[in-house]
Amino acid sequence: MSAVTRAAVEAVLRQYLDPHLNQDPVSAGCVRDVAIQDGQVSVRLELGYAAGLFKDGWEQLLEAGLRNLDGVREARVQVDCTIAPHQALGQVQGLHGVKNVIAVASGKGGVGKSTTAANLALALVREGARVGMLDADIYGPSQGIMFGIPEGTRPEVRDQKAFVPLQAHGVQLMSMAFLTDDNTPMVWRGPVVSGALLQLATQTDWDDLDYLVVDMPPGTGDIQLTLAQKVPVAGAVIVTTPQDLALLDAKKGVEMFRKVNIPVLGVVENMAVHICSNCGHAEHLFGEGGGEKLAAQYNVELLASLPLSMDIRSQADAGRPTVIADPDSPVSLIYQQMARTVGARIAQSGQIIAQSMPPIVITED
Repeated sequence: MSAVTRAAVEAVLRQYLDPHLNQDPVSAGCVRDVAIQDGQVSVRLELGYAAGLFKDGWEQLLEAGLRNLDGVREARVQVDCTIAPHQALGQVQGLHGVKNVIAVASGKGGVGKSTTAANLALALVREGARVGMLDADIYGPSQGIMFGIPEGTRPEVRDQKAFVPLQAHGVQLMSMAFLTDDNTPMVWRGPVVSGALLQLATQTDWDDLDYLVVDMPPGTGDIQLTLAQKVPVAGAVIVTTPQDLALLDAKKGVEMFRKVNIPVLGVVENMAVHICSNCGHAEHLFGEGGGEKLAAQYNVELLASLPLSMDIRSQADAGRPTVIADPDSPVSLIYQQMARTVGARIAQSGQIIAQSMPPIVITED
């Protein structure tokens, strides 16, 4: 029996690709420790994204591969998830109690942006992350309904300084809808709305969040620019449908985030196909492949392509979005994959920023 070396262990690990990082664990810098003793191999990996539903299977797959290595009698792989805070650039101040801010945006309304944001937040919770939701769609806040918050529920105020976010399905929530009633329209001009949004973001007492998902209002105006320039957004998710009109506006959203140096994490295509509930016929009501073309044009990832589904709509309206209403459904699995990929892209963009920072050298000259 030949002696097992670290190089041999790493050679085995390099044969397996993390489907969210699109790299093997060695190249991705995930290996934290390798211990070898009397044919027993122990490996500890650290993922920079929430992957609670993925890591057990990942451990088992890697252990099986290591057991096939000559000289190995037993193998154990431990995968930990450690989510690092986003490093804000320039003069942008971080939000207290928040590690990473994810903006979910669309160029136009009616494309399922809020539903996507809600399911993304809930999917991240299921992966083991601490998550908040900021409903920044001031003119049409809907997250309260989607999370089943009773009308008239108000957040507590702590020390007359900060709102205490509401809690639902493991997510911390804040929305303008919690400060008004459902019949009160927000007849405000852009600067007032922008100021209100900043207050909601900065004067909410977020409790140790790994991710704050921000449901952005549709469009590319004052509110979007204010958030992009005043809040340290780690990355943006662009939501669209395959329809040409929606894609035109989605492109403007991509361009806006790029102009303010916020990474676009990927594109989510809603209403990609309709499956008839009676006969099973598949029909592309809003066109076909639009999200994929948009992602390819801007060299970003197509994070998910979701069907036009009555269940997605009815579950959100009932205050229990798909991820928790039917967690084992094919649609929920797509949302979980999307959530892990979003987290992985944020972790990778953080590594790029860290590597690009110039070294600071202090001398006594």
